[in-house]
Amino acid sequence: MIVILPFCGHAIAEPLSTPDYDNIEWPNDDPASAEMIELGKMLFFDPRLVPDENQSCASCHDPDMGFSDGVALDVKHNGKNDKRNSPSIVNLAFSPIIHWDGRSRSLEHQAFKSMGKRGVNTTFIPKIKKIKWYQDKMQTLFPDTGFTQTNMATAIGAFERSLISNNASFDKYLKGNKAALTPSAKRGLELFEGKGRCIACHDGATFSDYSFHNIGVNSTDKGRGGRVDDKTLIGAFKTPGLRNVWLTAPYMHNGSIPSLEGVIQFYNRGGDKAENRSKLIKPLHLTRQEELDLVAFLAALTDTVVVERPTIPWN
Repeated sequence: MIVILPFCGHAIAEPLSTPDYDNIEWPNDDPASAEMIELGKMLFFDPRLVPDENQSCASCHDPDMGFSDGVALDVKHNGKNDKRNSPSIVNLAFSPIIHWDGRSRSLEHQAFKSMGKRGVNTTFIPKIKKIKWYQDKMQTLFPDTGFTQTNMATAIGAFERSLISNNASFDKYLKGNKAALTPSAKRGLELFEGKGRCIACHDGATFSDYSFHNIGVNSTDKGRGGRVDDKTLIGAFKTPGLRNVWLTAPYMHNGSIPSLEGVIQFYNRGGDKAENRSKLIKPLHLTRQEELDLVAFLAALTDTVVVERPTIPWN
């Protein structure tokens, strides 16, 4: 079923559905091997990523917190706060763009750039080249090129593409188990697709249109408008997916809203900042019960991705 949205900037929204492994965008259409994913997992959790050996990819994308980090603003490797919240990386296997401002074109591109900022060629790589576990994996997977930043980004991207959430209560409901959603969550689903107009941007299997919108958050961050020459995108940020959103507080690009209830109330009042705000954002006139029903539906999108932390190999 196609949902017609006469109130929004585009004519249709993709129907809500369950993520399909067959739709993962693998580089060169070549799915990663289990061994490649294993290497990527080890690199993802290895704290030697930074010179003082106290931060890994998992520091900002913690599996115990829905692969986000539970704080308002990302903490950089030097201990200082970044200007944005760390988004979850679950289901980014389906995303054609990465980052709040869309600066990266793939998970591999993001990993490559992130490692470059941390000087891995002079810090991380010289350390792990001495470790037999890494030596064996690199010899098997990259016999001709070995320890390079590109190869490491390829492996990390492979692991991140394996982080799929697709068996939430909502998915069971879609498969015919009508008891999988509570009465409140069912009302929330109806609101999500109707009066709440959430589906205008949060559509499809991952609940994201992969586009950029200024939703009226109080912020001076230019967002996508700081990356491209388009004044209409000043203050606009990528629509985040909503699967496992129950686990990833706080919310918004700057982590300014601590709870999902607060997010629903933000949209209900039509956002906070009028400057350059999208025409999609208008007061919703939801009742208190309707706000709670939407929260109940969002909670029904939870399907925790369980990843066992590996034992990091040391000298």
